[in-house]
Amino acid sequence: MAVMPEIKKPDEELGLLGELSKRFRQNMQTYTIILALIGIWVFFAVLTKGSFLSAQNFSNLFRQMTVTSFLAIGMVLVIVTAGIDLSVGKAAGFVSVMVAFLQARFWVQTIPIENPIVMAILSVIIGIIIGVIFGALQGSIIAYLRVPPFIVTLGGLFIARGLILWRTEGKTIPANQVGFDYIAQGYLPDLVGWIIAALVVVFLFFSMFTGRQRKRQYGVDVPNFAYDILLTSFFSALVLVYVFVVNQYKGVQVPVALLAVASVIMSYVASNTRFGRYTYAIGGNREAARLSGINIKKTLFMVYTVMGLLVGVGGVVLASYVGYGTIAAGEGYELDAIASAILGGTSPTGGSGTIFGALIGALIMSSLTTGLQMLNVQPYVQYLVKGVVLVLAVLLDVAFKKGKA
Repeated sequence: MAVMPEIKKPDEELGLLGELSKRFRQNMQTYTIILALIGIWVFFAVLTKGSFLSAQNFSNLFRQMTVTSFLAIGMVLVIVTAGIDLSVGKAAGFVSVMVAFLQARFWVQTIPIENPIVMAILSVIIGIIIGVIFGALQGSIIAYLRVPPFIVTLGGLFIARGLILWRTEGKTIPANQVGFDYIAQGYLPDLVGWIIAALVVVFLFFSMFTGRQRKRQYGVDVPNFAYDILLTSFFSALVLVYVFVVNQYKGVQVPVALLAVASVIMSYVASNTRFGRYTYAIGGNREAARLSGINIKKTLFMVYTVMGLLVGVGGVVLASYVGYGTIAAGEGYELDAIASAILGGTSPTGGSGTIFGALIGALIMSSLTTGLQMLNVQPYVQYLVKGVVLVLAVLLDVAFKKGKA
């Protein structure tokens, strides 16, 4: 007797448990790093007798991850194309030094401006432009002259380091002027924090419903409705809990709010635009992408230019956070950004990675640093732990790829 083939049910017809099981198998790597983050928090909370999860430390934890996160969400697209950018740390450091120079000297001595808010706005704009130019120059060489990204960005690292020494002249430049310090050190009023949280929740549910409608329109399988409601409610609850906790201290941090906006934009760009789809296609199979008519050179140029834009934003936040432009500005941030992206599930070989994962990765790196410091662990042990965690993340990525194959 012939065996009838099993008829695959549309996703909407799957029960909630079936949908959960299916999504867990598809996104096991993402759920694994989330569980790892929760485990790290529980571990440090126990050892510090709850101090690790206090409102003040929780607030500082998210603030400390912002600069790394700005660089990490840009690094996702770079690594997705099977590239790398070793210059982002020092490039952000150069932006921070230039912003500090503009604030402390240029607007005071060369072009006198008395209004500190105007000084801050102009400094921010110029700092971001510097980052974009730096990224565009590197992108041009990588995309159009076909020089390997490793070599170009390694050269960019040395150039940025030299520019920092040139601009600082070996001296520290203050960048803690009134108005400018609010960018990374300010807090939003409690009411504003709750309003933003409410808007985010509305946005999440709106995106969920419109996404389901779009999938039906294009004939794509739609997930079980209860699953979508449960997932969206979970993320909404996280937002509300976060706002509740930080409001117990001083409120939502301004840099975290800026990071949230940047992350939403980058996530949309990566998932819902032609540029984003082309980027993943290039990383998945460059030759197939070329044969499909994708302009690889233009896409790569745009990827590194976007990276430069986020370097500019990260450099501005760094200057405001530290309060100074120094010769050591941006030191090591490129390693943390790369580690955050890879920890978050971005494959070192290209083709896969998410903005959300990079944020989780940055939060893991920040949590490890903060927790170990609270336990008074020696600095060399902190680096050892970070190194082991990064290698384990790569091994995990390899294991998941073998499993899918």
